[in-house]
Amino acid sequence: MTGQVAPPPMTEDSVPRFARGTRLQFDRVRETWFIQAPERAFLADAIAVEVLQLVDGTRTLGGLIDTLAAKFDAPRPVITQDVLTLVNDLATRQVLVHA
Repeated sequence: MTGQVAPPPMTEDSVPRFARGTRLQFDRVRETWFIQAPERAFLADAIAVEVLQLVDGTRTLGGLIDTLAAKFDAPRPVITQDVLTLVNDLATRQVLVHA
């Protein structure tokens, strides 16, 4: 047991931001996006990239979801489920935090 407490879950009212020292970055040599964090890196798939490019520390997840639903002409409930699953997973990995 590590003694760490899980972050509160992110909801549509949450305003996510990248944790200190963490960012989304494009690798021009490999032509791929990844999340760079202290002493670790994660490959970002196309869906994660679309979501994370909108994370600016001021926009709520609800606003971000609305933007994605309009951009992809997709059902909002489907986008909501995908976004909340992604951001909560990244919050658990200490990539995203509440602003």
